[in-house]
Amino acid sequence: MTSHAGTTWIDYDYAVVRLVPHVHLESFMNIGVVLHARRENYLEARFVVDPKRIAAFAPAIDIALLDRYIDAYCRVCRGGADAGPVGLLPASERFHWLTAPRSAVIQTSAVHPGRGLDARAELEKLVRSIVGCP
Repeated sequence: MTSHAGTTWIDYDYAVVRLVPHVHLESFMNIGVVLHARRENYLEARFVVDPKRIAAFAPAIDIALLDRYIDAYCRVCRGGADAGPVGLLPASERFHWLTAPRSAVIQTSAVHPGRGLDARAELEKLVRSIVGCP
């Protein structure tokens, strides 16, 4: 956190969460954002799952299964025993685990830095600008 002229800025890192229906084709759709503000101990993800948009992009995707994947992702963000062993790690380690490169239906972009006044508000702005609303 830095301060300038009475304004307290929050530094954060974020990654775009992507739906990758066919890993070998490398095509994807942005479906969420995960944001970590270390000094605030803030780790949260927001998703926009628009079944019509997803069906147009990847008709074979099982939305119920995707919802379960997203739920597990969000449990890891929140932390705790119900997220398994990784849920017991500190928020910064959970963020790195969530954003690690993998070949899976849910992947993330590279991690990007940001700065704002409120981590929650920044997350919402990022979701609106990168993912959009249904």
